[in-house]
Amino acid sequence: MIDHQAATTTERVPAALGAERKASAPGGQRAARGLRVLVLNERCHENPLAGGVEVGFFIRYGQLARHGLEVELLCSGFPGAAATDVHEGVRITRLGNRLSYYAKVPGEVRRRVRAGAADVVVEELCKVPFLSPLYAGVPVLGVHHHLHGLTAFRQVRPWIAAAAVGLEALIPWVYRHVPIISVSRSSKTDLVRRGLPEEHVSVVPNGLDHELLKATSIEDREPLIVALGRLEPYKRLDLLLRAMARVLAAVPQARLLILGRGQDEARLRSLAARLHLAECVRFAGYVSEREKARWLQRAALLVQCSRKEGWGLTVTEAYACGTPVVATDSPGLSDSVQDGVTGLLVRRARPQPLAAAITHLLQDDAERSRLGRAALDWSRNFRWEPFATAIECSVRRLAAQAAQPILVDLSIAQANAEVVA
Repeated sequence: MIDHQAATTTERVPAALGAERKASAPGGQRAARGLRVLVLNERCHENPLAGGVEVGFFIRYGQLARHGLEVELLCSGFPGAAATDVHEGVRITRLGNRLSYYAKVPGEVRRRVRAGAADVVVEELCKVPFLSPLYAGVPVLGVHHHLHGLTAFRQVRPWIAAAAVGLEALIPWVYRHVPIISVSRSSKTDLVRRGLPEEHVSVVPNGLDHELLKATSIEDREPLIVALGRLEPYKRLDLLLRAMARVLAAVPQARLLILGRGQDEARLRSLAARLHLAECVRFAGYVSEREKARWLQRAALLVQCSRKEGWGLTVTEAYACGTPVVATDSPGLSDSVQDGVTGLLVRRARPQPLAAAITHLLQDDAERSRLGRAALDWSRNFRWEPFATAIECSVRRLAAQAAQPILVDLSIAQANAEVVA
């Protein structure tokens, strides 16, 4: 049963480690200007490697800018990118490249703090942790999507993966006094298992752009399967390709459309050729948000096979288009997919059970439509405003009461949090 009741939650979180007294002083320099928020995230929306985290980034922080906060994003540069930019009221500063960026961040943060250009640091925890509480000198708020853990070794060179895992091992000590907003129960559980206090982590789910993502007809869709997202090893699209060979035996007219780009594309194309899937699998590469919405409105199913997600934003994007989801039962996806209600969870990440779940819904239009209607209904609970409000509420209170334990009232911010309970 889907619970649409709004939640009212007040959670106690501590002030950030190392906060300066001036952050809580009344009047003074801050009284003459807006609260200044410095956000750390490796990528901006224009980065070729941008993913789900970046989809809602400027919706979240654009709201802060509209409410009078001065927001700056420190992100990495990429070929052809301008050093500075402004988007949705957020000032963008690009530093170095993907590797040199992390070395530059601590110095840039300290320089801004000394100049009075940062009152609070917000760290997006989704790739390599910045360890900003060690050097920021102002309150820090964490916004946690997911950490890679050992899956990093499937993603990057071993020495880079080892460094990332080593930095993640420092999280329980470095972030022990940092309030964190996490996007799912699975992501929160990961942090708690690593040693962070449970009471310091709040859960506020990702939102959706309901103006863009809408359902057309739910019944009688063509047997089109869509896979959406970056083509990376941990997404396990090879599993879907192997399953597709079995699906075709039962549903010869089935087609698979893969939307996205990434480092795993060449390997996946080669596998599709070896499995003789050239006639039924299309690699469409990057598509615009509008084209993505059109494909989701046409598709019978979205399939997600990731080893790990923070939440699985593509899942709820599909829901908003009335499209049910078949996914592997993995962290994040087990939160966003309600098994038997909005889609199907495959317990064993193997081609045969995945193919069986896909085939079942392609052959049973009534069942697929039932799941699609429930998915559409649930999707209406997901909005970006509560997420942005949670960040704004936390930032304002951290800045005002940095030296004391604080109450962060998330009653508005978590208006839809009950849907993940």
